[in-house]
Amino acid sequence: MEDMDYDRLSSELIRALRGRRSQAALSRRLGYRSNVVNAWEAGRAWPTAAGLFKAVERVGQDVRKAMSTFYRLPTTLELGAPEFCTPAGVALFLDQLRGRTSVLELAQSARLSRFSVGRWLKGQTEPRLPDFLRLVSYASLRLLDFLACFVDPSRLPSVAGDWAALETARRAAYEVPWSHAVLRAIELESYRALPKHRPGFIADWLQITREEEQRCVTLLLETGQIKKQRGRLVPGAALTVDTRRDAGRSLRLKAWWADIARARLLDGADGTFSYNLFSVSRTDLQRIKDLHRSYFRELRRIVADSEPAECVALANVQLLELGPRRAPPSPATTGSRKTPASKERVPA
Repeated sequence: MEDMDYDRLSSELIRALRGRRSQAALSRRLGYRSNVVNAWEAGRAWPTAAGLFKAVERVGQDVRKAMSTFYRLPTTLELGAPEFCTPAGVALFLDQLRGRTSVLELAQSARLSRFSVGRWLKGQTEPRLPDFLRLVSYASLRLLDFLACFVDPSRLPSVAGDWAALETARRAAYEVPWSHAVLRAIELESYRALPKHRPGFIADWLQITREEEQRCVTLLLETGQIKKQRGRLVPGAALTVDTRRDAGRSLRLKAWWADIARARLLDGADGTFSYNLFSVSRTDLQRIKDLHRSYFRELRRIVADSEPAECVALANVQLLELGPRRAPPSPATTGSRKTPASKERVPA
């Protein structure tokens, strides 16, 4: 999204949100006496980020429900937190989204003033809509999925082609999971050093069959995710593919990769295979869940910046509560108390 015209995209987003309403009607619905929506769509002025969420609400959408399809709300956004349509809520969202990325790093990558970004993250001022979209893009690498929370991205001319490519890549991930591992394999320095594509090289590297390699290569070529260049395979446009949009297929895909990790574990693969079984308060369990989400955001940031590509890795993390979903018994009814030594079992 480096060449994205965020001003133009913002205009298209407002137009798509407006739908069949007139500009004047939406302006009145938002509480303005002037036709401010006309100015927004013409690019003469912009709503703030909070103004965007307010407009989403005014056209009848549930912002919190829509955002939950993009971003698993941490506890701080679930309980007693400011609403998204407030400056404080926007600041909290952006701060959670950036994870451990520093203000300076985020500002430099998004080509924005670090002083402005710092004030936005503190809720002291608000970003205009184009700057907000730019921040979401660089903080999450998933701007298209963010837009899809509120409108159909295929109706936004600036990103319609990118959205079609992303949906195609998502379907490939669901239907032929190894295709994304093959895509990562052709980025490896060892593959790029080959004078030309060698059938079986990727299969041997990933420990899959040559038939599976060919199946993946064929699909990736058909969907434009890779192309042939001087006898070798090279990546097409870079995409960050989030497979959570289809809950059912996402569940099956997670199970599939968990099975791959299990098979490699049983085969004696070199990796980190461990578990930690413990008892903990529900409040602290939520803190651990938030920590896992922060870990994955940091993981994605490291991966995005990592050079050169020397290996393909699979990160599988499971965290779940064992037992039925019910409120824990009160201390008065338990009749016993565990000692600290009994709380945890951590295999080496």
